[in-house]
Amino acid sequence: MALGFYFTHGGFTPDKYDAVIKQLAEAGAGAPKGRSLHVALESDGAIQVFDTWESQEEFDAFGKTLLPILAGVGVELNEPMVARVHNVIQG
Repeated sequence: MALGFYFTHGGFTPDKYDAVIKQLAEAGAGAPKGRSLHVALESDGAIQVFDTWESQEEFDAFGKTLLPILAGVGVELNEPMVARVHNVIQG
């Protein structure tokens, strides 16, 4: 059962997002196992993220790499909204 994770972070600017993406790639976690979709949304100068993951366990494993990187760029991590994916339509 796939899960959707919707994140809003305090102070997550587009420049910080780009730095995080670069650091994740350098850490070998640019395309982590179990993540099937990543969407970064920008609104009023802040980035919000929506991901779909195959399991909570795979998401948690990615967090071990992601969380220190976010902290390193000064992003305040908020709890994500998590929901079971009911349907995905592409196109």
